[in-house]
Amino acid sequence: MSEGYDRVAIVTGADSGIGKASAVALAEQGFDVGITFHEDSDGAEDTAAAVRDLGKAAALRRHDLTDPERAAAVVDDLAEELGGLGVLVNNAGTGSAEPVLDMSYERWREVVAVDLDGPFLCAQRAARRMIDSGGVAASSTSPACTRSTRGWGPGRTARPRAGCGC
Repeated sequence: MSEGYDRVAIVTGADSGIGKASAVALAEQGFDVGITFHEDSDGAEDTAAAVRDLGKAAALRRHDLTDPERAAAVVDDLAEELGGLGVLVNNAGTGSAEPVLDMSYERWREVVAVDLDGPFLCAQRAARRMIDSGGVAASSTSPACTRSTRGWGPGRTARPRAGCGC
């Protein structure tokens, strides 16, 4: 997978699901992995153990995207600890099944901060590091692929998107 860039990856929300699977797959491809989590430190430790079992380094950081500017600094932190950055997987997200008509503005801002602002700022930090050495940034949109039973909410469209299993 590496095309001459750093064999270090950061996967946000890597404590379970798609994030954990991405972290392990990258380790299988020879990448050291930075693992972020919001609340599930045990899940993050499990992911780190799986990465280390493959002979690769793993570093963990708590990552609260409700404060996206502070959370973006975790990209630099992990890149420094692991010695570079070649891949960023923006996987962390929240979404909401709450119908938009019932949602408070504060909740709306929280969802937007976590699902849009945070990934943007993390990708920007990663891109600044990758500008000379190259690399790849990817974003997962899985939280947006679940539908509310009463209309649509943030991260959702009026009809299902092809290819996401909605």
